[in-house]
Amino acid sequence: MKQTSQRPVSAAITQQRESWAIGLAAAVIATGLLVSSGHARAESTFLNAAGTASARLNFSIVIPTYLYLQVGTGTAFANNVAVDTILFDMTPSVALIGNGLPQAGTGGDLLAGSVTARVLGNHFTAPVNLSATTTGAMSNGTDTISWSQISVAAPTAIVVTPAAAATLAHPGTAAAPFADGAATTVSLTPVNKVINQAAKWTFSYKNTNIPAAGTYGATVANKGQVTYQIAMP
Repeated sequence: MKQTSQRPVSAAITQQRESWAIGLAAAVIATGLLVSSGHARAESTFLNAAGTASARLNFSIVIPTYLYLQVGTGTAFANNVAVDTILFDMTPSVALIGNGLPQAGTGGDLLAGSVTARVLGNHFTAPVNLSATTTGAMSNGTDTISWSQISVAAPTAIVVTPAAAATLAHPGTAAAPFADGAATTVSLTPVNKVINQAAKWTFSYKNTNIPAAGTYGATVANKGQVTYQIAMP
């Protein structure tokens, strides 16, 4: 009678070991793919007896570097192309021209010659200057009125979001916030690298002399624009 041939036991065991090795390698590769793709399972510990189990979880917070400067109309953390105008129109008050009585203005995002002023930045490594620069005395095309005719009231606190940590001073002094063709400055000190200051600035026209008739400033060409700047490393 013909006998059925049988595989040696050693060959069967070898083949089984090879299958286990292939399966284990596939599992390791799959685990690596999960980790590399950011879908790894959370850590866990299993005990089948008395003891202490533990698991860990990482947290991370990312804060970008940013700087926001606002003088007048603006929306926090956004660009705004509108430039407000503070107007001192003496037409209705001709009899008061040159009498030394300061005149309130109109315009500004807070009206009545007042504006919102704000500096918010989070990477200042040392005190830094906020500057206000003009390109020269205000002109009507022929005659001029010096920026020394403009004053600013003491800054007052203003409600903003997020809330300001301090009141923002205007560059220069209350009596001389601007200079003809030059910059005035104020030093701001960061706290933990952050400057978060805001204020309401209100301007007045000193009205101490009688200028020639005309509209002074108002445009860049007539040197009626102030540029505020602050730099953060």
